[in-house]
Amino acid sequence: MNPFRALGAAALSTVKEAAQLCLTLFKIMIPIIVGVKILTELDLIRHLAAPMAPVMGLMGLPGTMGLVWATAMINSIYSGIIVFLSLTLDTPLSTAQMTVLCVVLLIAHNLPVEVSIARRSGPKFLFQAASRVVGALVLGMLLHQIYTRFHLLQEPAVVLFRQDPDRAAQGASLLSWALGEARNLASIAGVILALVVIMRILTATRAVELINGALRPVLRMLGIGPKASAITVIGLTLGLAYGGGLIIREAQSGEIAPKDVFSSLTLMGLCHSLIEDTLLMVMLGGHVSGILWGRLLFSLAATALLVRSTALLPPAFCARHLWGPPPA
Repeated sequence: MNPFRALGAAALSTVKEAAQLCLTLFKIMIPIIVGVKILTELDLIRHLAAPMAPVMGLMGLPGTMGLVWATAMINSIYSGIIVFLSLTLDTPLSTAQMTVLCVVLLIAHNLPVEVSIARRSGPKFLFQAASRVVGALVLGMLLHQIYTRFHLLQEPAVVLFRQDPDRAAQGASLLSWALGEARNLASIAGVILALVVIMRILTATRAVELINGALRPVLRMLGIGPKASAITVIGLTLGLAYGGGLIIREAQSGEIAPKDVFSSLTLMGLCHSLIEDTLLMVMLGGHVSGILWGRLLFSLAATALLVRSTALLPPAFCARHLWGPPPA
């Protein structure tokens, strides 16, 4: 075959594959994004934050920070940040407090979208959502105790950016919101296309086999099979929406066992987007001891413990409450 024709065919196949992945993700994301916008406009998210004040106190945070976390859980990290910036002058935080807040935002955010993505791969919605909320709370409490007991990071947090009032005002416009969401979806599509290209290159050069071999000891400890390893790395480094889109395809193809899908997505849920989100939280005033190393080590330990615990449970219980085949 003519090399140019072969290259064109490969490019077309790659674009089609990326488009199918985007369609799978956007079918989940768009209705939820619209629904969350309606809740936000009706100011219903604020009511969800009121019962969270005692919970925030367990982590050494002011009760008002419950609104920040509630907003992030239902919407996105960026929405939570906007709420935080509107409160930061009235409620200044120490670096330790800011690190704890950043950690809970990183672990439990955008739950309707991200847990729905996980559900499309087979793991049960309720457990995936609960594991992220409980995991965020447990790690937040642990970090609070460590920082307080050893009197670490007690200086005022240094926030490197502030909300732009003009941009905030613009955000109130329905048109500007729609355009902003469209740009977000377009950027996700671009990243997915790049990931498909990278995965094909890695597969063609047998680099995936090398990655699997290097990760096999750690993944074996966590209960994640070798076929899920490369996608797990993508989710850890780039984000659940990107790695999740790929794992939906693999799970629906039957190439990855349901238990491996469960372990992989549980780990990704607790710890994902290590690069972008970590840098974002550093700018917000968080410390890498918690937002990077604490989050990573906690997630690995929690996943390993979970996998060993599920091995003791009856298969019927796991199939009913933890994982199953992807929905048709």
